[in-house]
Amino acid sequence: MKVFPPGVPLATILLGVLLDYLGPIDVGLGVSTPVRYWVGGIVICGSIFGLGLWAILLFRRAGESEKPWEPTQRIIEHGPYRFTRNPMYLQMILACLGFAILLMNPWILLLTPICWWILQQLVILPEEEYLERKFGEDYLVYKRRVRRWL
Repeated sequence: MKVFPPGVPLATILLGVLLDYLGPIDVGLGVSTPVRYWVGGIVICGSIFGLGLWAILLFRRAGESEKPWEPTQRIIEHGPYRFTRNPMYLQMILACLGFAILLMNPWILLLTPICWWILQQLVILPEEEYLERKFGEDYLVYKRRVRRWL
């Protein structure tokens, strides 16, 4: 693995903050601060502590590492893995959206699709190739049953 997955959304958020400082974009939504803090905070906390933590705990309970650069011995198919093959990456994208809302930062919103693309191309696709080689038909059946993102 050549990309540290959590670094991608972190870089997205930090670059968005920097760009907003250097060239703010006024979207003129007029959303009050408490509302955006609550909505953004709920999206961030829900994605990280709900979806992300749930996925990590399932890996650990199965005796597996959640670290994508470590080999896995089984396919986790329950919990959030019933509706997305990548709940940890999905939570990263949702966290970016949550920070865009919380900070009322259109730059983060504009950079999030790039974050998604980098995760898809440089992390998820190589992971899927590895899992197909390792688990063969079992993974292909899972792949046909459960979508990559949602």
